[in-house]
Amino acid sequence: MRLEGWFAASCHVPTNERHAPRKGEVCVALGSNIGDRLRFIQRGVEFLGSLHSGTESIRLSSLYESEPVQCPLGSGAFYNAVAIIHHSGSPYDLLKRLKDFEERQGRNIHAERNAPRPLDLDIIYYGDFSVSEPVLTLPHPRATLRKFVLLPLAELRPYLVLPGQEMTVVQLLGMLSSGERLRRVASQPR
Repeated sequence: MRLEGWFAASCHVPTNERHAPRKGEVCVALGSNIGDRLRFIQRGVEFLGSLHSGTESIRLSSLYESEPVQCPLGSGAFYNAVAIIHHSGSPYDLLKRLKDFEERQGRNIHAERNAPRPLDLDIIYYGDFSVSEPVLTLPHPRATLRKFVLLPLAELRPYLVLPGQEMTVVQLLGMLSSGERLRRVASQPR
């Protein structure tokens, strides 16, 4: 499996050009704040590679360390990254596979919301598909509010306009006032 990193720096895309998600293109955010965080992120990337149905390589952002956001007191810092894959199944099928894998990695599905976890895999967008249901909301309802999602995504798809949005990822990132601090740990979680 070949991974591409800091894509935005290697090509020029005019800032007035708007890019919608491509059919079958899926962005998954990876996070970990328990145990060997790097190893859990690596396992997540390997798992996403097994789901990838495209002929292009998986695209993977840099790895960041971030403070926990809206987590219980005492929660540890997260490692975060995003990956872009191509998936031929349904968003619901992908969600089930991701949640099953999280559980196999030790995530307690009965823990309180945002409790510390070895691995968190969230679908940020699934092509141009939009849905708002109790089990699945796409694009992810808090993606535009999270620097730990927008900054890595801006590396890969800076001019992407998420379904339901007017601004690009880099514009949304520039508008954030959350005060989140992120530290780039590695160019890719290898």
